Amino acid sequence: MKKRVTGLGGIFFKSTDSKASKAWYAKHLGLPVDEYGCTFWWKDAQGKKASTHWSPFESDTTYFEPSEQPFMVNFRVENLNNLITVLKSEGVTIVGDIQTFDYGKFAWILDPEGNKIELWEPIDSAFEN
Repeated sequence: MKKRVTGLGGIFFKSTDSKASKAWYAKHLGLPVDEYGCTFWWKDAQGKKASTHWSPFESDTTYFEPSEQPFMVNFRVENLNNLITVLKSEGVTIVGDIQTFDYGKFAWILDPEGNKIELWEPIDSAFEN
């Protein structure tokens, strides 16, 4: 298997008021936020358009479970199905099943300290206007 992670897909964190957090980051740091957060566009090593997402979640979200941390990192990956097979064989804890949406496939793992990591095989064109 060649590359596993191809880039940073997103940074997600819990916030006591996600709306206020987005407004603060928009006002003071100029992030072009929407209801989900902010999308940063860049080009990958092959020159293809790629994205990284920043998003505050409400503090009571269960999306980061079973991790107890107030954050989750999302990594962009190639061939998620094969990667999950390899990670299982290496003894990595897999959380749930692969889920597919019109903007890509997702899977979740835990690192040795119990941090939940989201793995994303993106379809970046789904985010273009």
